Amino acid sequence: MRIGMITGEYPPLEGGVGDFTRELGMALRADSHEVHILTARLNDRQPSPVEEAGLKIYQDIYDWNRSTHTDITRWINTLALDVVNIQYQAAAYQMRGGINFYPRAQKRHLTAPIVVTYHDLLPPYLFPKAGPLRQWAVRQLAQHADGIIVTNDDDYTVLTTAMERSLPPTRLIPIGSNIAPQPPASYDREGWRAARGIYPNDILIGFFGFLNHGKGVETLIDALGQLIAAGLPAHLIFIGGRTGSSDSTNACYADEIDALIEKGGLSTRVQRTGYTTPAEVSAALLAVDICALPYRGGASLRHGTLHAALAHGNAIVTTTPQTETPQLQHGKNVMLVPPENTTALANALRRLWMESHLRADIGQQAAQLSREFSWERIAARTAEFFRAIVKNMQNQ
Repeated sequence: MRIGMITGEYPPLEGGVGDFTRELGMALRADSHEVHILTARLNDRQPSPVEEAGLKIYQDIYDWNRSTHTDITRWINTLALDVVNIQYQAAAYQMRGGINFYPRAQKRHLTAPIVVTYHDLLPPYLFPKAGPLRQWAVRQLAQHADGIIVTNDDDYTVLTTAMERSLPPTRLIPIGSNIAPQPPASYDREGWRAARGIYPNDILIGFFGFLNHGKGVETLIDALGQLIAAGLPAHLIFIGGRTGSSDSTNACYADEIDALIEKGGLSTRVQRTGYTTPAEVSAALLAVDICALPYRGGASLRHGTLHAALAHGNAIVTTTPQTETPQLQHGKNVMLVPPENTTALANALRRLWMESHLRADIGQQAAQLSREFSWERIAARTAEFFRAIVKNMQNQ
């Protein structure tokens, strides 16, 4: 198939949706599909398209508002694509609502069906005091698409409940890890830790992902303070970029976290890798003893950071999902604690450190679970759904 993918962000821009698009595109290409990716224009714009790993990347969109609709349609029709896959996350599109109304405005001009992949259901900004219209914009995208992919049970439940009319064909296809367990060739775990002042008996807790309000990082900082106050040799490392490229509002939250660390006298116990290569991120994930991901809204398989921790066989402490997620089993492949509960988080971290066999068993089970979310499987299921949508369109 000739597959077009539209994403508001793409490497070298920092962001999980861009990383997802690249990983899925490469997996589809490995399965003999032709993949074209339309994304945001960079300041140092290169001639379009740029070819990378067999993918053709068009960095052509300057602003994701309605004025770009005709440009997107021209791109789709000129390439004679078989199917178009919009990767939706409001923040990735500068919080603009243009992409939300694209299928409704342009569908009659297209020869290819549109499949929307929802990475979350957060609404765009639109305009001041837009109120309920913001969520209506999210539903508009679903109502006028030819097919929908959701990445987790939570979003499927919310989307189907909120829709005023039935959804087009919908498929639940989880995401995978955008960080493979592949550290640099010279990687030595103990040497890596020693170079950062982490000794064999120290507890190194890792947090992976951008800082934003939904990550519950203040709970982790408070838990770290409790562990240190109890005399445990605990350290925390923030792995990866600070706030990402798409949502500038995260900078204020990151500043609040910095202030909380300083106020608690924890600066000497906290380190940061900063934005770095996938190999260096992998090295850090392999170096930690425990990965703490205290999502404020509960753990979800929509989170690429959770998938990365699973893939690296981390002993993970995260928060209880809002919607039942049978893949995440407390005490078997993760430790689950209530969101925004500092004491519960600290106790779980302490228990995993004290019970090394439990820590090792949970890490092994996490790595085993991650095999269910390989990119080969994800690409195969996605291509199968695309073919079904194309067939539906041809039969109409």
